[in-house]
Amino acid sequence: MRKPVAERNLDGYGAPPISWSRVLERLEKGFPQVPGSGGPGRHTCWLTTVRPDGRPHVMPLGVLWLDGALYFNTGPGTRKGRNLAHDPHCVITFATQEFDLVVEGRAERVTGERLHRVAEGYAAQGWRPSVRDDALHAEHSAPSAGPPPWYVYEVAPVKVFALGTEAPYGATGWRF
Repeated sequence: MRKPVAERNLDGYGAPPISWSRVLERLEKGFPQVPGSGGPGRHTCWLTTVRPDGRPHVMPLGVLWLDGALYFNTGPGTRKGRNLAHDPHCVITFATQEFDLVVEGRAERVTGERLHRVAEGYAAQGWRPSVRDDALHAEHSAPSAGPPPWYVYEVAPVKVFALGTEAPYGATGWRF
C-alpha cells in the first residue's frame, strides 16, 4: 500500500485527525458480505461510476481489499462495466462501525497472474470462481454483476476520506 503524501483534518468541531494506520487496519480486516459482519448491522459498499453523458451511476457491490488495493468484479455488459470502459474514474464508499470511507481512484482491469491472485482472495472468503480468458467464471455471483464472464477491476486509492462514526469522531482526508 502506498503511503499518503498529504493529510488534512476536515473536522470543524475540534476532533483530532483520524490516523491513517487506523483506516489501514480497518481495510485489512476486509469487507465480508455475510449480514452483520461488514458494516453497521450489514455489509455496505457502493461503487459510483460516470455514464458517457456525465451522469453518475451508483450500485452496491462486494469489494475485496488485497495487497493495498480494492478489487471488484462485474460483467462487461452491465451499466457499471460499460461506464468503466468509457471512463475508469470511480468512487467506492463503505459504511463500517468505526467510520465511513470514501475512496477515489481509477478502475484498472486485472488480467494474467494478478487475476489468479484475486481469485484466490475471493476463494479465501468462500466464493470460488475459476479464471478463464482473463475473466472470472462461476455458477453464481451478485445479481448486479450480470452473467459471466466477470471482469475484475483494481482501484488503487488516489484520495481517501474517513468520517468517524464513533467517539472521538472526526473527519480526515488523505492524498496518495
